[in-house]
Amino acid sequence: MNKFGAKRAEYKGVVYDSKWEANRAYELDMLERSGRIKDLQRQVRFILQEGFINNRGEKIRPISYIADFVYTIKCGAKVVEDTKSPATKTETYRIKKKLFEYKYPDYLFVERIKK
Repeated sequence: MNKFGAKRAEYKGVVYDSKWEANRAYELDMLERSGRIKDLQRQVRFILQEGFINNRGEKIRPISYIADFVYTIKCGAKVVEDTKSPATKTETYRIKKKLFEYKYPDYLFVERIKK
């Protein structure tokens, strides 16, 4: 169980953070097989801010966002999808989402919210 109470689940040998995310992986897999989406990827890392050395000489690590899924839809648009529950829509997530949308405007950001 993770810090938000979700139980890990496996689909096709991949362990997902929640049953909700594993179910979505199954749905996206079926969409790819049917030709409705293509280039499905899981856990893709995007750099939101590069690492740097500050004015005190300290090394600051980069800030990154890891998308649950990335894929291309029929019209050619690239989609970044995140599966969320109300508990996982943290302030950190909201900030990273804003930074992502600013830095990567060519991607359509989609949230799948579990109710």
